[in-house]
Amino acid sequence: MKLAVIDIGSNAIRFQVSSITDYQDEFVFKRIEYVRFPLRLGHDVFNYQEIGAESEAKFLKLMHAYKLLLELYEVDDYMICATSAMREARNAEKIVRKVYDTLGLKIEIIEGEKEAEIISQAIVSHLDDRNFLHIDVGGGSTELNLYVDRRKVAIHSFKMGSVRRLENTKNVTWEEIESWIDSKQRFIKGELIAVGTGGNINKIFEFARVKDGNMVSLAEIERTKRLLASYSQTEMRMELKLNDDRADVIIPATEIYAEVMKIAGAKRMLVPDVGLKDGMLKLLLEKQLAKNKLKK
Repeated sequence: MKLAVIDIGSNAIRFQVSSITDYQDEFVFKRIEYVRFPLRLGHDVFNYQEIGAESEAKFLKLMHAYKLLLELYEVDDYMICATSAMREARNAEKIVRKVYDTLGLKIEIIEGEKEAEIISQAIVSHLDDRNFLHIDVGGGSTELNLYVDRRKVAIHSFKMGSVRRLENTKNVTWEEIESWIDSKQRFIKGELIAVGTGGNINKIFEFARVKDGNMVSLAEIERTKRLLASYSQTEMRMELKLNDDRADVIIPATEIYAEVMKIAGAKRMLVPDVGLKDGMLKLLLEKQLAKNKLKK
């Protein structure tokens, strides 16, 4: 079985095709294609409240390219989700209709809580019976999920993201996030461990060169942030090999991860290297299994 997902974010648009095989009573996901295109819709939307003509033209071309890949890989099903930038763009619905009318591709603009819910599909298998605060920092929003004993007890989406901070556009305040976390303290008994998802925390984890599995300390995150801040944008691109659209947002994103951890009192972060697209693939698999069951 081959399934494809497209994650339309505020900083980039990701496309992935995976094969899924039932092997020894377990479904094994194998990535066979991945494309990340740096189309920063958040720049337009967070400054001007809509997607500009140039970005719209590029977006339509990109969707056309992804449709061709869907056809070439002969996928069994696909899912396309748009997050923060498209949620807030005044002309998002018009563009979504244009994509459907011209290409036949259906885009779902999802709310922040649903975004967090989908990501949790990929997160939960990495958790145990301890307390975890899942922090997903995107270009336009930060999703927080609180887990106790592998059970989700709270969820919230905040309008704070790496592109928003970079553009100096309106973010929620730290006090709003602190108030939400404080209101959930009754659920937490013992240590609270953060779980970080998103391209920026994956890079931070890589630069931190952690030896303790997939766990990184708050101190190591802050040390890595200071190290990155000592580089110029050009040095980040040339010496650290960061893409242009990663080099300018990695520090604003890391500030969000670190500050939320401080507010929550989390000293360590689990970085499982999964995200929205992984949760989307799991949902697609469940859909296919249900469909096959009905056929039987």
